Amino acid sequence: MKIVVFEAEPREAPVFEALRAQHELVLVDSSLRNGNVAQYADADVVSTFINSELDSGLLEKLPSLKLIATRSTGFDHIDTGYCTARGITISNVPSYGESTVAEHVFALLLAISHRLPEAIDRAQRGHFSPEGLQGFDLAGKTIGVVGTGNIGRHVIRIANGFQMDAVAFDVRPDPALAGVLGFRYVDLNDLFAVSDVITLHVPSLPETRHILSSRAFARMKDGVVVINTARGDLIDTRALIRVLTSGKVAAAGLDVLPDEPLIREEAELICSLFCNQHDLRNLVANHVLLRMRNVIVTPHSAFNTREAVARIVETTVENIGAFLAGAARNVVAGPPPGASGPG
Repeated sequence: MKIVVFEAEPREAPVFEALRAQHELVLVDSSLRNGNVAQYADADVVSTFINSELDSGLLEKLPSLKLIATRSTGFDHIDTGYCTARGITISNVPSYGESTVAEHVFALLLAISHRLPEAIDRAQRGHFSPEGLQGFDLAGKTIGVVGTGNIGRHVIRIANGFQMDAVAFDVRPDPALAGVLGFRYVDLNDLFAVSDVITLHVPSLPETRHILSSRAFARMKDGVVVINTARGDLIDTRALIRVLTSGKVAAAGLDVLPDEPLIREEAELICSLFCNQHDLRNLVANHVLLRMRNVIVTPHSAFNTREAVARIVETTVENIGAFLAGAARNVVAGPPPGASGPG
């Protein structure tokens, strides 16, 4: 079998090398895209990260493909319908960074609450004065956690340490968890109304797209802080810019933006992709967010610690090995577990 690993970093190579004993292994430092897919048309297995948009147009150029082992929990960057129709299995990494991403939530929140970017910039320029840099305490504030999966519940654990009050919304509430961690589940509109900080921890689905919209922002407290380390399309970017400008939302900490691949590769893709498939207004809105003084943006790096990356790679290698042995694991789309193998 030919296994091609995209966006492979040198530190990951030794773990993937375990697959070379019985299979052809190719490590590629770039993402999988239309510009290079022809070079790997004979791949049986590909492993990608979220930077590779695997739509049907790209996937049909991989006629031998049997498994996509995404090195992420989310798989909204993959056309699951096409994969199911073609019998391509998709496996993911269901858990690797609940503490890692939750810690990044508070890195963003503390950077906002203590005005850290401005303070650091001022100190580096030699203006050593706290004037105009007043922030706010987290203690006593209400944090609204949208989604109480592995990451969301760890956010609540950390919030407890900061003496914050936590409320949460989930389509499948867990009363036992609420009792253990000392928070309460509320309706989503109630969460908007009472929260001083709102943080998102739900997947990208049709029903969660723009869960923070103009209507949602209107229900929030004046001066609310919004944190998003989940997926960019959970927030209507243009609506967010409007409320950031008006002051309705005091600040935002964002590790994700819509159309991230366009931002990363816009020079190459500016005509070939977005002209027909993307809304130019969204791309412009993303760039506006990057330059707003009350917004902190990190480049989808919440997951990126040594420990979390090691867990991602180890689980991915295990997923590939299990599939090749005829016992697929962590399957999120395609043939059901045990029903497919290398063939």
